[in-house]
Amino acid sequence: MTAESRCIFCAIVAGKAEASVVHRDELVTAFMDVYPVNPGHTLVVPNHHSEGLEGVEEEVGGRIWAVARRIALSFGRAGILAEGVNLFLANGAVAGQTVFHCHLHVIPRHSGDGFGFKHGVFSRGRPGRAELDEQARKLALGLG
Repeated sequence: MTAESRCIFCAIVAGKAEASVVHRDELVTAFMDVYPVNPGHTLVVPNHHSEGLEGVEEEVGGRIWAVARRIALSFGRAGILAEGVNLFLANGAVAGQTVFHCHLHVIPRHSGDGFGFKHGVFSRGRPGRAELDEQARKLALGLG
């Protein structure tokens, strides 16, 4: 049994599993999250199976972002409360990924909704310029 045959998002893309589809084209599908943070919470997935970012081609990644942007900008016109929006992608279990088919969350946000990053995001303190420059140099080399 392949990963694709066990993947709920692949089944949704193939029309073999129930979903409330917002958008579908040749590269990506967007549908409502069944465990939404807030009403309107949408997932945008590549139509081909990829557990994480490493298997998503740049064209597909760009399309995921473009569709997510369009959905985020449509919340107000759709009557969905959204004082702000989070675009969130967890890549790997340690990052919080629970369904291993790459997906971008489009989450409408409003004051008092209780969602957010609460784990001391700034607890490490501010690194010095030399450390930031070294990280930038390494990342630039890794871009290839």
